[in-house]
Amino acid sequence: MAAAPVKQRSGTRAQLPPCYYEGYLEKRGPKEKISRRLWTCLCGNTLFFFNNAKDTHYVEKMDLSGFVSLKDDGSRDRNLEAARLILRMKDGETKLTVANLEARELWKGFLQSVVDLSVPSCLTLLPGQVQMLREVVDRERNRRRAARTPTRAPPSPLSVPLLGEIPSCFRPVSRTEAEVLLERHPDCGNMLLRPGRDGSSLAVTTRQDLNGSVFRHYRVTQREQGGYVIDVENPIPCATLHDVIDALVEKTAGTLQPFLLEEPYEENITFVSSNEENGERILHCAPSSPLPKAPALPPKQERWKPLPRSPAPDRRILSAVTSPVPSSPSSPMRRLILSPSPLLAQSLTEELKMKLEKRRTSQE
Repeated sequence: MAAAPVKQRSGTRAQLPPCYYEGYLEKRGPKEKISRRLWTCLCGNTLFFFNNAKDTHYVEKMDLSGFVSLKDDGSRDRNLEAARLILRMKDGETKLTVANLEARELWKGFLQSVVDLSVPSCLTLLPGQVQMLREVVDRERNRRRAARTPTRAPPSPLSVPLLGEIPSCFRPVSRTEAEVLLERHPDCGNMLLRPGRDGSSLAVTTRQDLNGSVFRHYRVTQREQGGYVIDVENPIPCATLHDVIDALVEKTAGTLQPFLLEEPYEENITFVSSNEENGERILHCAPSSPLPKAPALPPKQERWKPLPRSPAPDRRILSAVTSPVPSSPSSPMRRLILSPSPLLAQSLTEELKMKLEKRRTSQE
C-alpha cells in the first residue's frame, strides 16, 4: 500500500498560537485516499497536525478562516465506539474520526467556538466544559484583537555575547513561547533560560502547578566585573550561566529543574518521489532488509617450509677425504686413507643414512 502524501514540515510548536484543545484524530482530506492518525492541535483558529504527541514540527495545517460547516457523519467505523465528523471548507470536505461520542462533542464545541467566537448551545456538554469554551472564546477574541494592533518589531534575541558555556536549557524563544513550551512538555522540566525582552539581558522562565499553571520570570543581567546576577530582592551573583541555573535549583530544594526537550529521531529511512501517472508526490519508506554480505575470503595456504639443515660434518673428516692421497705406498697417510679407522667408517655410514632418510622424506 502506498503511503499517503505528506507535506513538508514548516514550523515548530514554539511558534504556534496558544493551543485550546488537542488529541488524536483520523483525518482524510478531499485529495487523500486513506486516513491518517495524527496528533491534532487547535491553536488559534488553525488546526495543526503532528505525526505524534511528542513531535515538535507539524506536518500539515488547516486554516479555519475557510470554514463552511461542521456536521456529524453517521457512517459506521470498524471501531464501534468511534465517532465521525465532516468538516466542510471552501476547498472541500475533510472527514475526521475521533475516539468516542464525547470527544466528538468536545471537538465540535471548540471548533465552532473559535470560528464563531461564541459558545454553541446545541451541544451536549457538562457545565465545566461549557466554561472552558467561554474561556477559549475570550482568549481567541483577545488574540485577534492583539493581532490587528500594529506592534513594533521585536529586538534581536540577544545583542550581547554570552560568557562561558551555555546551559542546555537555553532556548531562543520569547516569553510567550517559553510558557507554551513548559506547559506543553511538563515532563521535560519546568525552568528554561531565554533572551530578555530588551536584547541586552537574559531571563529565566519557570512553571509550576497550583490549581493550574503558574509562570514566573526572573531577569538575569551581566555584571561589568564579569559574571551574572539574578535580579531579585536580594540579588544573587553567579560566575557563569550554569551557576545561575544551579542557584535556582538549590534555592527551591530541587523543585525547579532545567528544561531538556529531547527531539525525536526517525526510526526508518524515508524519501519522497513523484507518481509518473498523476504527478502526486508520495512519501515512501526505504526497505529495511539487511545489506548483502561480502564474499568470504579463501583460506590461507601454508607456505613451504625449508627443511632443517643437517649438521656440518667434521672439518677433519672433510680434509681427510678431500686432501690428495700421497703417492708413496709406504706413507702412513696413504695407509690411513685406504684403510679407514672404525670411528671414521661409522661416522660416514651415519651421515649417508641421514641423507637417504631426508631424500625419502622429501619424495613422500
